[in-house]
Amino acid sequence: MTEILAHELELQQEETHKDKYLTFIVEKEYYGIEIRYVTEIIGIQSITEVPDLPKYVRGIINLRGKIIPVMDVRLRFGKELRQYDDRTCIIVIDAENIHVGLIVDSVCEVMSIPNEEISVPPDFNQSENKFVKGIGKVGNEVRLILDCEKLLKD
Repeated sequence: MTEILAHELELQQEETHKDKYLTFIVEKEYYGIEIRYVTEIIGIQSITEVPDLPKYVRGIINLRGKIIPVMDVRLRFGKELRQYDDRTCIIVIDAENIHVGLIVDSVCEVMSIPNEEISVPPDFNQSENKFVKGIGKVGNEVRLILDCEKLLKD
């Protein structure tokens, strides 16, 4: 009985998260990540640098006793570092049981983008598009849908 109830709760949660994306801005571009990966959004805070990490990994933060590495999405995409301000946020995600904070310029909103409104990205230069798994059409605009696992591993 407990297994059936747990399975039903899991199905309900999947349905609640279906087609939902947290959207954010990095250098005037709009991006989205599946809401199922997002655990919380926090303001920028003190980051402790750790030697010998890739340049885009800014260091670690202590989030209520849990140590979480933080990655600057601008740097991950090969863009210039920007001074953090009051709009800068850290999106804490959990992808394959790896907790990471993503530093973004600002968070926009959670929006529904139906699967039929998401296109496969063009195959111009795969190295440039390796983090983008889809292009969501929202009215006359687009949101680049990121692949969280590739963002953390590639």
